[in-house]
Amino acid sequence: MSITTERPRGEKSPAQPELDPAERDRLEHAFRIPRARFGLGLVAAFAVLVWSFQGAEFNFAKLADGAVNMTEFLGRLFPPDFSDFGTIIALLIETLQMAIVGTVLGAVFSLIVAFGAASNIAPKWVYYPCRWLMNIIRSVPDLVFALMFVSAVGLGPFAGILAMTLGSIGSIGKVFAEAMESVDRGPLVAMEAVGASKRQVVQYGVLPQAAPLLVSYTLLLFEGNVRGATILGLVGAGGIGLELTTAMRMYDYGHLCAIVLCIIVLVTAIDQGSAFIRRRIT
Repeated sequence: MSITTERPRGEKSPAQPELDPAERDRLEHAFRIPRARFGLGLVAAFAVLVWSFQGAEFNFAKLADGAVNMTEFLGRLFPPDFSDFGTIIALLIETLQMAIVGTVLGAVFSLIVAFGAASNIAPKWVYYPCRWLMNIIRSVPDLVFALMFVSAVGLGPFAGILAMTLGSIGSIGKVFAEAMESVDRGPLVAMEAVGASKRQVVQYGVLPQAAPLLVSYTLLLFEGNVRGATILGLVGAGGIGLELTTAMRMYDYGHLCAIVLCIIVLVTAIDQGSAFIRRRIT
């Protein structure tokens, strides 16, 4: 039998204790400062946005005027021409293989560098060089790496894999390091207090907490590498990109549309598979 504790009608609730005027002023002042800073931040962000629009010459009127040309271009793409469907599938499989190998190698090397770039794991003399290395790699476009490796190992998917692997260190390595830095410090302190070594702290304290994020970011890297492999093909680094570029240069719009549609199907399938895996691990 449940016991209700409702207050009888007509009975007033006990009076809430009033704050001391000095305490009320202190709380109002504490809330007033963040609101003022938030307002200044909004004004500054809006000013930067306006400045960027002007510097980038963003023009809605020009976009509206060019809508006719975009419509004509899209109209040329249809109907798609699947006469070379076998070639498209073979190149898409090559693109997928490049992405798989590049993702595995990139994730492994990125994790190694991330151990040195995590402030809660690495000493300062290791932390800063690893961060600088990732900044340098991240600032160089993958196409530049692809051109470098094409000149070193020749045309083909091997150069694209090397470019994806190196480029991954700068992008996903930083995310890996931040995932390891965001783990709960409580278990780490407890392990250090009972005499656990640095390896044991990382193995049993950091990695188990960061594992779901590391897997999720690796899947995100794989999705990005599939799309990136199509771009690296523009400079002869394998994959479907070279066929895509050839179709554009030859004004073969039907073949171009077929390639784009196949890429969309592949990327969508990978995205759905990655989302399923992420739901299973979270």
